[in-house]
Amino acid sequence: MFSKSRQTPAQGSSGVSQPARAAGLASSFSVLAADVTVKGNIAAEVDLHLDGRVEGDVACATLVQGPGSVIKGAVIAQTARLSGTVEGSIAVKELVVLASARISGDVSYETLTIEQGGQVDGRLSHGTHTTAIGHFGDGPKVELIASN
Repeated sequence: MFSKSRQTPAQGSSGVSQPARAAGLASSFSVLAADVTVKGNIAAEVDLHLDGRVEGDVACATLVQGPGSVIKGAVIAQTARLSGTVEGSIAVKELVVLASARISGDVSYETLTIEQGGQVDGRLSHGTHTTAIGHFGDGPKVELIASN
């Protein structure tokens, strides 16, 4: 009744596979909460969940944007699932625009899904693109401002 679940040999007690742990990928995403404002560029080699506000460019592997989130800058990612506001260009391989999303800027994509109600005000460009994660001019300069 209260027995422990069996773990496979490839997993330790944390549930993270041995190869992922060895590669340092135990924490493979970062979260910016709704009360966080970033003034500056964000460059992450992992997935990013963004509920706050960013005044700068965002580059990451995968971006998940919450409905109250605002990005004023470019977005570069392999995949993006947007449900907030983006004021800037977007270059992604796979883009999902949810019903609450509001995008103002040009969008470059390979795969595009727009839910009914999602808004894109800009030029849509289908085709391959390159992503340069982590390179914005002189490097990211970040200022965190927490609001109450």
